[in-house]
Amino acid sequence: MSHFQGIESYHPAIAEYHLLPFRFSHLQHEQYVLSNLAGEYLVLDRDALLDLVTHRLDQNNPIYTDLRARHFLMDSSTSIAPTLISLKLRTRYQRLAEFTTLHIFVVTLRCEHACPYCQVSRQSEDTLSFDMSQEAGSAAIDLALKSPAQLLKFEFQGGEPLLNFRLIQSIVLEAKGKAERLGKQLTFVIATNLALMTKEILDFCREHSILISTSLDGPRELHNTNRPRPGDDSYERTVRAIALVRGALGPDRLSALMTTTEASLSQAKEIIDEYMSRGFPGIFLRALSPYGFAIKTRSYRAYNTERWLRFYKEGIEYIIEQNRQGRDFVEYYAATILKKMFTSEDPGYVDLTSPAGIGIGAIVYNYDGSIYASDESRMLAEMGNDHFKLGHVLTHSYKDIYTSPRLLEALEESFAYSAPMCHDCAFEPFCGADPVFHYATSGDYVGRKPESEYCNRNMEIIKFLICRMEEDRFVRQLFTKWANR
Repeated sequence: MSHFQGIESYHPAIAEYHLLPFRFSHLQHEQYVLSNLAGEYLVLDRDALLDLVTHRLDQNNPIYTDLRARHFLMDSSTSIAPTLISLKLRTRYQRLAEFTTLHIFVVTLRCEHACPYCQVSRQSEDTLSFDMSQEAGSAAIDLALKSPAQLLKFEFQGGEPLLNFRLIQSIVLEAKGKAERLGKQLTFVIATNLALMTKEILDFCREHSILISTSLDGPRELHNTNRPRPGDDSYERTVRAIALVRGALGPDRLSALMTTTEASLSQAKEIIDEYMSRGFPGIFLRALSPYGFAIKTRSYRAYNTERWLRFYKEGIEYIIEQNRQGRDFVEYYAATILKKMFTSEDPGYVDLTSPAGIGIGAIVYNYDGSIYASDESRMLAEMGNDHFKLGHVLTHSYKDIYTSPRLLEALEESFAYSAPMCHDCAFEPFCGADPVFHYATSGDYVGRKPESEYCNRNMEIIKFLICRMEEDRFVRQLFTKWANR
């Protein structure tokens, strides 16, 4: 018989610990997700969660170590935890100091396409009154350059912006000259359907390092159905121009976006295959938004959130299998959420930020000189609701625009951390606030969360991503890679 007790006798089985602030939400079956202010998260089963909150968790339990390392509890060995949480929180919000990096110039509302889901209510090619004037363009440059951010992105949108390419050239040259004198750096993007792309335009883009963003909805039949134009050759023109752009500017100077219509829902694999066959490194599986012709033609109501989520999950599973077979390919919306989950860096995607990205993430100078808080705000205005109009480039000052009660009220009321139900949601650190969407669908900045399509869609996606990581080690490694790309 030993004269000494075992080492376990000198450790209290139940440690004294303090709970740090956290939230928890049901994930699946008996599992719950816990998250804290710093954006750390952990999945626990119900019994472990009960042991944690009733202070009955054994310090020898590996879960105890995980909870302490991720700042869900604090004991005598971790007094630095509150300091680390505050440091991580400041890092997550550091982008706010240099606000409004994206400035969108709607140089024309004219377009030669007639997409039934168009969210900006485009006008026919011969209606020149829907072009931005030189005077409005110059005034918008001056306002944009007053932003505190040192690195600004100017994006040209339409309609089809190449129908007013002379103004794009003028804005690029004028802005570069003014920015150089102020010590600011500019990047430029043209969001175009590519149908009107020419060698002369590409020469200018190459000379001024302009990026190109285009639309590609999927295989030929689907793309041409979604995006009708004279000649029914939208797909052929887009594919031909993709090769031209890459040849002139380089393979990494072109990106593409797809929009999901009802016809897309049964073709998730075919759409992804189209992107891979065209050499794109990833895809953004994007749902329709409730604006413009998408409402008038009832395209938006052609499918509900549940049907879109089935399409999205099918697409993600297919992309996972492609990666499992050695094909490197990314889904960008998932990658944005995963970056918020695994890093302290906020990717700054306007639809997934809180405070909301309106005004302080992006701002829009419309063709008529009106200033809107976001791209969706000007889409809402084209439907007759100008609630998010912040002023006019020729009559309002920088101070007038950014201290507008309409902007400040929307930012304050929609801030997710204090919004009803968002405040209690464990997925809040990975989600965002979208006051324009909720104003368009519910008439206020927050909406009724149980009925909010924005809320339901994002919660379901976040749950899905976490569940897939919990059940498959390869998926966890893949998603971690996407988060750090």
